[in-house]
Amino acid sequence: MLRPPGSASAAPITTPPGTGPPRAHHSVRHTAAAAPRTTTTADATATPETLVTSTTDRTHRPTALPPLDLDRLPALTAALAARAPAHDRDASFPAEGVALVHEAGLLTATVATRHGGPGAGLADTARILRALGAGDPAVALVAAMTLFVHAAEARTPGWPATVYGDLLAESAAGPALVNALRVEPELGSPIRGGLPATTARRDGGHWLLTGRKMYSTGAIGLSRMLVFARTEPGDGEPVRVGSFIVRTDSPGLTVEPTWDHVGLRASRSDDVVLDSVPVPADDVIGLTEPGDTPGARPDPVTGAWNALGLTALYLGVAGAARDWLTGFLHERVPTALGAPLATLPRFQSAVGEIETALIGADTLVDALAARVDAGDPEAVEQAGVAKVLGTRAAITAVDQALTLTGNHGLTHANPLQRHYRDVLCSRVHTPQDDSVLTATGRAALARRCTSAASNPPASKGN
Repeated sequence: MLRPPGSASAAPITTPPGTGPPRAHHSVRHTAAAAPRTTTTADATATPETLVTSTTDRTHRPTALPPLDLDRLPALTAALAARAPAHDRDASFPAEGVALVHEAGLLTATVATRHGGPGAGLADTARILRALGAGDPAVALVAAMTLFVHAAEARTPGWPATVYGDLLAESAAGPALVNALRVEPELGSPIRGGLPATTARRDGGHWLLTGRKMYSTGAIGLSRMLVFARTEPGDGEPVRVGSFIVRTDSPGLTVEPTWDHVGLRASRSDDVVLDSVPVPADDVIGLTEPGDTPGARPDPVTGAWNALGLTALYLGVAGAARDWLTGFLHERVPTALGAPLATLPRFQSAVGEIETALIGADTLVDALAARVDAGDPEAVEQAGVAKVLGTRAAITAVDQALTLTGNHGLTHANPLQRHYRDVLCSRVHTPQDDSVLTATGRAALARRCTSAASNPPASKGN
C-alpha cells in the first residue's frame, strides 16, 4: 500500500454532497466547463512533503493534495460500478465518479514527491487503473490521461514551473483533469507521422491557437488541455511543433458533443474546436522543429506507461465481466438440471479458460510495470507486446462469457453487454496491434540476420 507520510487512515467511499443522481448529457454546443469541484480540507497532520503552495496567490497557506490510500480501491470500484450503467445509457460525463477518484487521492497519485505528491510508479498506476476499469472504464480512462501527464512531468519536467504549480494548487482543492489533445480529422493519430493542422500564431505575448481536435477524452470535464499544434512561420522562423497548455475557460474554445460511440460512452471523447484561443507565450511544452515524426511519438518510457496502464484498465473490464459471469452461473438453475450451471464440468472448464487467460495477462502487465519502474529497458521494449496479449485476452474473455450466457449476456439489464462494448475500445489505443506486430517481427528478423552474420555456416570440404 502506498500512503504519503501523515495521511489519514482509510475512509469509506461516499458520494460527494450535492452531486445527486447522474444526469443526461445535453447535446448542445457550449464552451468547455470543468467537472464539478469538491473542496478538500488540508489534513492537520500533513507534513511538508505532502504540501503544495499555490503560485497564483502565495499568501495562501499551503494546501495538501488528497492522501493516497490504495486500500480504498475495492470500495471505490463498487461505488463507480453502481453508477456506470446510468452514465453508459445516457452517455453522460461521470463527474461524481471523478470526484470520488479525486477524494481517494488517485488523480494525483503520480505527482512527484518533489511537488508534494506520492510519486506512484507504473506498477501502482496499473493497480489503480485495473480497479477503476472494473468499476467504470470511462472514469478510469479520464483518470489515466491525468495520471500519465503527472507521471511524465515527474520523469522529465517540461511544464513552466508556475503553470504546473497552479495545476497542483487546483488539484488540492478538487478534480483537475488534464489530457493531451492530438488526434485530428485530417491527421488521425500523429503517432504515424505528419504535421498537425492545428496552428499557433504569435500575437504579442500570446499564441493564438486555431484548429479542431477529435476523440478528446473527457473534454467537457478537463481543466487543462495539452494541444498538439504547429507554429505558423514568420520573420524567418521555422515551423515548430509542441503541446500548448490551454485552460478550458479560455475564450474561443468550444466542445462539440460529437461522441456517439458504442463503447466508453460516458468518456465524452468529444471534438474540441479552437478559434484563436489565447495561450501565454511561455505556456508550451517541447516546442521544437519537426523531424521525420514531428514530436508525435512518445519517448519509450512514456509509451510503456500508456501501453501497460491502459491494458490494465481493460483487464479490469474483463475481470468485472468474469465476476458477473461466475455470479450468473451460480444463480442460474435450469429446471431440467435442478442445480446451478456452475456445477456442470462444461461451464467449470470454460470459466477456467477465462480465468487462466486473465491471470496470465494480469501477471505479465504487473511484472513488466514493476520492471519499468526499476529502469529495465527490455521491459520498456516489451510493453507493446504485453498490450497486444493483454487486450486480446480481455476481449476474448468477455466474448467467451457472452457465448456461455447467450441472451442473458446481451440483455440491457445485465452488465455483460456493456463490458463487451467497452472492452472492444482497447483496440483503438496506441500502440495498435499492427504497429506492435510489425515492429516485433522486424526486430526478430533483424536478430536472425545478425546471428547469421556472426556465425556463418562452416564451409564443406571437397
